[in-house]
Amino acid sequence: MSVKEPVAGLAVAVVREDGRWRCGALDTDALTNLDAAITALGKLRSTGAVFALLAVDDEFFVIVRPSPRGPSLLLSDASAALDYDIAADVLDVLRVDFPEDADDAIWPEGDLEILADVGLPAPELEVIAGEEDLYPDEQLQMIAQRCGFADEFGALLDEADG
Repeated sequence: MSVKEPVAGLAVAVVREDGRWRCGALDTDALTNLDAAITALGKLRSTGAVFALLAVDDEFFVIVRPSPRGPSLLLSDASAALDYDIAADVLDVLRVDFPEDADDAIWPEGDLEILADVGLPAPELEVIAGEEDLYPDEQLQMIAQRCGFADEFGALLDEADG
């Protein structure tokens, strides 16, 4: 079963320019359509880091980072591709085979080095992605904390909840 209708979640664009972080909400289309997320990020002009943090339906997260050679991507749980179009799209772009079935194993797929240049080494990102007891937005808060934009990310979350 593929989820076609809108899904709940959080879509955030993160920009670092001149040593300062900014976070802004992306359209909710980014939660169901990888191309929509990539296109939205492409419109954000910056000389610094630009990436999206997507928490999808309390199930998994995706990090999208555009580059001239194509997007860098990280999917926190590859088995989500069995139920969610955006997760399937990530695996397609990565040219990774889909999981056979939805066993209880959770494993990330993609570029674990995606945020290494902004303070989050691959081993730490892998640990965060493997935190099964946390919701995706909580995992993204940990990422924001580690990279140094927790205040900006938290303010956006408060705005969304308010």
